[in-house]
Amino acid sequence: MLTLNFTKFPNLETERLILREHKLSDADILFAMRTNETVMKYIDRERPKDLLEIKTFITAFNEGFEKGDNLAWVIALKENPEHMIGSIGYWRTDYANHRAEIGYMLDPNYWRKGITAEALIKTIAFGFEEMNLHTIKANINTGNNASRKMLVKHGFVKEAYFKQDYYFRGQFLDSEIYRLLNPNH
Repeated sequence: MLTLNFTKFPNLETERLILREHKLSDADILFAMRTNETVMKYIDRERPKDLLEIKTFITAFNEGFEKGDNLAWVIALKENPEHMIGSIGYWRTDYANHRAEIGYMLDPNYWRKGITAEALIKTIAFGFEEMNLHTIKANINTGNNASRKMLVKHGFVKEAYFKQDYYFRGQFLDSEIYRLLNPNH
């Protein structure tokens, strides 16, 4: 069975980015992103009510890492590593089947600059090489063409289309599931 036993949080680097652990000092920016309807348009989750809720969320993220339940990074530019511009990570880890779901979000000021793609490449490599995942899964809102294109560009294949499979804000919504298999398995 898959286990995530990292003794310390695995910070990652790319050419332009630092992927680091969430800090409570990120709360203001994360709150702004998670209450921004442009950012959250296709992320069908309730919006946080206040900063305390976000701080609790960050603490839960970090505790989830310590328990081996999830692994989520802040995306920051190398030139300003303390300033969060997005997040990317794994959750809903299915240990028995060596699968985890990946998700990401980015401040709209940084869209269309290749930042999500750069973070995704590094995160996928880490998932396969360090976490020993067999499958990386992504669950997207069917209207999210940008995310669909991003996933397909990086080798993900549509695995399923679910009609009205979840309820959010008074309506049943469809979702698409994409998967990427570890090429080394």
